[in-house]
Amino acid sequence: MNLSAKPTSAFPIEAADRLKRLPTQFFASLVSKVNRQIAQGHDVINLGQGNPDQPTPAHIVTALQQSAPDPKYHKYSPFSGYGFLKEAIAKRYLDDYGVELDPETEVAILFGGKTGLVEISQCLLNPGDVCLVPDPGYPDYWSGVELAGGRMAFMPLKEQNGFLPDYSALSPDDVNKAKLMFVNYPNNPTAACAPASFYDDTIEFAAKHGIVVASDFAYGAIGFDGKRPVSFLERPGSKEVGVEFYTLSKTYNMAGWRVGFALGNADVVRLINLIQDHYYVSLFGGIQAAAAYALTAPQDCVRQLNDVYESRRNALFGALSRIGWEAKPSDGSFFAWLPVPKRYSSAEFADLLLNEAHVMVAPGIGFGTHGEGYVRVGLLSSEERLEEAVRRIGALNLFG
Repeated sequence: MNLSAKPTSAFPIEAADRLKRLPTQFFASLVSKVNRQIAQGHDVINLGQGNPDQPTPAHIVTALQQSAPDPKYHKYSPFSGYGFLKEAIAKRYLDDYGVELDPETEVAILFGGKTGLVEISQCLLNPGDVCLVPDPGYPDYWSGVELAGGRMAFMPLKEQNGFLPDYSALSPDDVNKAKLMFVNYPNNPTAACAPASFYDDTIEFAAKHGIVVASDFAYGAIGFDGKRPVSFLERPGSKEVGVEFYTLSKTYNMAGWRVGFALGNADVVRLINLIQDHYYVSLFGGIQAAAAYALTAPQDCVRQLNDVYESRRNALFGALSRIGWEAKPSDGSFFAWLPVPKRYSSAEFADLLLNEAHVMVAPGIGFGTHGEGYVRVGLLSSEERLEEAVRRIGALNLFG
């Protein structure tokens, strides 16, 4: 949002302080750079964004087509959503993770996972309260904390620690003042996955210090090499300290449908439902019906999509190896996290690739201070385009 745009009103209209505190929308600037290159006639391979490139599976689209004409869905939906959708996500978690959820008290329906990740800070933080945030991490965590007037204390994610936070290294003062913390595995942007032991440590840490855990499990369906990502809610004691955010955006290529969930601790779920009562009257019922079908129908499409991303990952890292760009292959998510040559900052390197190879990647600095030294690449183009992008980069002779 451009708060310094030329005034168009008859009198000065000033943004509220909470809007002035919001961080710059990082991805919007990437899009504008890409669009300038395209306008100049260049064939840009855009690997900088996280927008699924495949269509929603046909059986889910058909379910929407069948449910949309139903007049009962043309009225306001129940404020907290239809019970059948809550039951569907509860069944999915039981089948996939062995987690039992009470659909009425432990499930909140969200307008996409992003909405819940912003709302939870507004539900739990007062001005000045501390939130522990991964660095690097998803920038919208920052947005929610800023809107709540909270203060962020960053948890460095370092390669030598498997891109997991080291709770013992955090400031005792920050830990004692913290009321909320975000964790995110499979991780955006590092593509790391977390073992069950990490969640056990997190639950113990949160319980000891009275910190609510917000587990961002947006990429929970995407794991490689035969390893299924672990859900926070699988671990004993998880529902006593926090919630997990799940979305259909990545699992079923339903990013534009805006269907997500907050799952777990009943007190937190109640607060999220409360704040949403003041914002929304839930999702269109036809979408809820189609989403429920996506969750309860055979899950072949989920496995097939995971195979597509794994095949793309293998193609990308095989091509990277051929040009001498060495990096650890992704464990999960649909991203790759690649080290930048020492002589460049991440922003300089990203601009170089865009201007000289017409390949867009996301500079790591956009995800936090500890993202410096890396770029994020999305596995959201065909294997052929990914390999073409690496060939273009290889022609610049930046490695070896």
